[in-house]
Order: sequence, then structure tokens, then C-alpha cells
Amino acid sequence: MKIKNYIIGLVLAASITSCGEKVPITGRKQVSLVEESELVNMSLTEYQKFLSEHPPLPMSDPRQQMVKRVGERIQQAVTDFMGDKGMKDRIKGYQWEFNTVDDPTVNAWCMPGGKVVVYAGLLPVTQDEASLAIVMGHEVAHAIARHGNERMSQAMLVQLGGVALSVALSQKPEATQNLFLQSYGITSQLGMLKYSRTQESEADKMGLVFAAMAGYDPNVAVSFWQRMAAQGGEKPIELLSTHPSDETRIADIKAFLPEAMKYYKKK
Repeated sequence: MKIKNYIIGLVLAASITSCGEKVPITGRKQVSLVEESELVNMSLTEYQKFLSEHPPLPMSDPRQQMVKRVGERIQQAVTDFMGDKGMKDRIKGYQWEFNTVDDPTVNAWCMPGGKVVVYAGLLPVTQDEASLAIVMGHEVAHAIARHGNERMSQAMLVQLGGVALSVALSQKPEATQNLFLQSYGITSQLGMLKYSRTQESEADKMGLVFAAMAGYDPNVAVSFWQRMAAQGGEKPIELLSTHPSDETRIADIKAFLPEAMKYYKKK
């Protein structure tokens, strides 16, 4: 029965993506079942809860200074881009924050509303400010593209029967909270395989544009992802992965660089 419900949920979720709003830059049509404003409000609570459990580095720390500096430049780029495209409503209610936590994990994420966390373990891999901008642009792009909303909408459809977010929070608060964290990459989850890879590729392209507009050379993305690939570890084949393979990702980035360079404004 669970498998049947899962398949039905996937079919329904796939069917609603054939019409609706378009993702900035890529133009993919999308429909979300959850109001973005509800997720922005939810992020205010979840972000503060995360920071209370993982205290951020102080502003006196050069790592935090760099993350904040890059974040603010990405923020301005996003604001300018959305304004130019007549899409300001997409970032309505955003209250941007950029924090670094002293954790060796190679990770970063952005909740809806512009709530960003960079893990200190990522910085030895990024190595420089421009590469950090590539990562932060990518994570912010997930939020701007409302990928988490799409993922959470599908998960609520499959696991919670498609009830409204307010109902889910009142009836199954823990399960709903976990879905939120999973949907924004704060915990790991394998699901909606091809769909997730599509989102990752979109975030790569959008992130390159945001980094370029912020004054960072998008060409550094190639060497950064090559360093990420060199991190090693056993990886699943692309068919079973929620992310594109390293080779596919790097090839796609190289193909998109000429477009990203049109937005490059050296500062």
C-alpha cells in the first residue's frame, strides 16, 4: 500500500509540474502546493532553532566576515536580477542572514527567506572568495527557484496526503518539520531522483549568473567542482543519485559559462 501511494503521489506531483510559474533563468514551468509565504515564516523559526543548536562564528572571525561579504553581494545581485525581470514578488518577505558554523561538514544551504548557513568544512574546498560565491549563489538559487517548496509539496502529497501546511503542522508537527529540513538540504534524503537532479542543474545555472552579477568570475566554478570531485568517497551511479555526476555537472557548467559571462561585472 505504501508503494502504491508513493507511485500515485509521484504521478500526481509530476502532473502538476506541466503548468504554472516559471523558474527564473531556465524557464521550467512549476507548480507548488504550499504557499511560499508560509515556508518563509516557518524558516524564521527553524533557522533560529538551528543557530541555537549550532552557534555561528563571531563577526571577528575572518571566515564569517568573508561569508557575510559574499552573501551580501549575492543578495544585491539577486535583488537586481529580480527587479530587472519584473519578479520582485519572488523574494517578497526575504530577511537575509548569512552565518558560518564551526562544523567540518562540506555543506551549505539556504532556507526560504534568504536564511543562509555555510559550514566551516566547506571553506578549505572553496579555497577562495570567488569559489565560495559559486556555492552560495547555488544555494541561494535553490531558494529563489523555490526548489524546496516543490520538494516539500511532493513529499506532503506522498507522505501526508496533500493536506495544507497549517493542518500538517498542527496534526503532525514533527513529521512536517522533518520534511521541511529534508526539503532544504539540512538533512539528507533520497527521493524524486530525476526531479532532484533537474533542480540541481537549475541551481548551478542560476548560481553562476548570481555570482557573475556579484562580481565573481563564474569560470572558477569548473575548478571548484573538480576539487569537489577529488574529495573522493564511494558515489552512487548517476541514475541512483539526487545530484548530477561530477562529469555531467562540470560539462553542463562549461556549456553554460558563455551565457553566465554575459552577466559578469568585475568589481
